Amino acid sequence: MSLTGVSAARACDVTVGLVLELTGPAGQYGQAGAKSVEMAFRDLNEAGGVNGCTLLADTRDSQSQGNVAVDQATQLVNIKKVPVIIGGIISSVSLPILTSVTAPAGVVQVSPASSSPTLTALARQGKTNGLFFRTITSDALQGTAAAKYAMDRGLTKLAIINVNNDFGVNMAQEFAATYKALGGTITSVTPYNEKQASYTAEASAAMAGDPEALYLISYPVDGATIARAWISQGGPQTFLLNDGMNSSDFIEAVGAKYLENAYGTSSGTSPTESTEYFYATYKDFSGGIEPSAPAADRSYDAGAIVGLAIAQAGSADPQAIKAAIPQVVAEGGEPIYAGPEQFAHALDLIKQGKPIRYEGVIGPVTFDANGDITGPFRLWKITGGEIETLGEMSADDVAAIKAEAGVK
Repeated sequence: MSLTGVSAARACDVTVGLVLELTGPAGQYGQAGAKSVEMAFRDLNEAGGVNGCTLLADTRDSQSQGNVAVDQATQLVNIKKVPVIIGGIISSVSLPILTSVTAPAGVVQVSPASSSPTLTALARQGKTNGLFFRTITSDALQGTAAAKYAMDRGLTKLAIINVNNDFGVNMAQEFAATYKALGGTITSVTPYNEKQASYTAEASAAMAGDPEALYLISYPVDGATIARAWISQGGPQTFLLNDGMNSSDFIEAVGAKYLENAYGTSSGTSPTESTEYFYATYKDFSGGIEPSAPAADRSYDAGAIVGLAIAQAGSADPQAIKAAIPQVVAEGGEPIYAGPEQFAHALDLIKQGKPIRYEGVIGPVTFDANGDITGPFRLWKITGGEIETLGEMSADDVAAIKAEAGVK
């Protein structure tokens, strides 16, 4: 659908597909992410829309399952003819969408939260056709940050329990490489399959070797079941957690009193005016979801970048949008922040042929040739049932740690 030359008086729609995990183990992420994208589209529409056209979201539930996600994405591409799919949240959903649907069909895909290094590898191998972007840093970086954080907190001997999918296996491997190089000891690595009623066997296996702590790479629901099994069998109540457990649901399900020595890492933010706007506005818009909910902030940015790129492209042609996505966040453009007023200014600048640089809720980002971003990592602790930020590790810090440890 061409957006150029559309009469201002004539309404038109541009539909973007959303395939997100509204139910299943990652349901909390997907629900927050869907509301964030809807809010970004609302803000762009209130700003005048993309070249006079209304942005719409056709949202589908992947149920946190790759095969379901492929079916939903196929419908969106073949029947709805969407030029862009935003999703999935987790890598085990994003990967099959990419390899089975978007890359073969020539449709742009933007994931707000899929962090698997496999996505970078596919891009390097030329298998994404340059169509994949994500607004989260790769686990190749987060694993390194987590390893250094663990050592800094005195967690020098731990067991790993990880979800047995691309995300969990890669995160465990990336973490282990740096952790061992820094002098840490891993007593065992126990993968688990999702949605089991009990994880007693996995927790028991992970206790071999007398670890002092557990590194749990999981999602809120299964993660809570595993943590309870670990605690009930006498495992030390000291945890290292990935960003999936940065969740009030996880804390409530396990019990805050058992998590006073729980530490974690998340893809961080560099606060901007967009951050202030989002934190002031999102909870009311979303019907009560906290702006700190996993994937909420970067999902807004995914929606904003997609909408601005469609405006920049002047067309709903996927190839034009692919080219425009890096342009709307490129250095040298006039800084633009979240919200209708700022978006109206951005759209006006685009009409004038002037460059913009969207500086989002997660901070200013740029995309590299693989569709990846670099950014800081948040270092946190659970204290009194609340997530407390203890510090931040920059992308440069992570690169230096990798170099020091001799990890590629």
